[in-house]
Amino acid sequence: MTSAERALTTLRDMIMGGELRPGARLGEVELADRLGVSRTPVREALSRLAAEGLVEVVPNRGARVARWTVAELEGVFDLRSSLEPQLTAYAVPNAGPADVEELDALATRMHEVGSPGPHQDLHALVPLNRAFHDRLVALAAHPTLATALAAAIHPPIVRRNFLTYDEASLRRSLGHHSEIVAAVRAGDPEWARAVMTSHIANARAVMVRAARLQAAGEEETP
Repeated sequence: MTSAERALTTLRDMIMGGELRPGARLGEVELADRLGVSRTPVREALSRLAAEGLVEVVPNRGARVARWTVAELEGVFDLRSSLEPQLTAYAVPNAGPADVEELDALATRMHEVGSPGPHQDLHALVPLNRAFHDRLVALAAHPTLATALAAAIHPPIVRRNFLTYDEASLRRSLGHHSEIVAAVRAGDPEWARAVMTSHIANARAVMVRAARLQAAGEEETP
């Protein structure tokens, strides 16, 4: 692994893990000292993270960890709640036995790595969750809605999602995945649509509450 790759991986983990909070300034000199590398790999890493949406680079002011306003988050979830339940309903009649088993395996694995406890691994949960949702979108076979959904979802918001959940909200989210599988197996698109609607509402409540608390904290900071 090169120094640039190591800097990229470390900084991404620090942002996703909450060690570097939204809005935190990312000085190249300070980060280089902290990571034990020169400024060049740090600069390259920040550029990559900006392309991923995790970092904002402001001209003449440097880089900082990206943050989203309450209004931006609500906009994202408004679009998701309009598009994703419909795509999930469309997926149901197209799902064969192998598709159901694949979704079931993903939901089971998410329970294994995401359930609170000593073996919890939220970073491992993220790609499993993405694979589950992507599989439903693919099964829907509706490219117009799929394109609109892809444009509506900000990957960094989704990736940071699970790190914001409290235990009850996380357990609820994991349970939704299993219930969606049950609805698909039963061939019931309206059930699947209803569960996905609840699933997105759960995520919205968690993320918007966190954003409001962050905004309130910033207002109180002198």
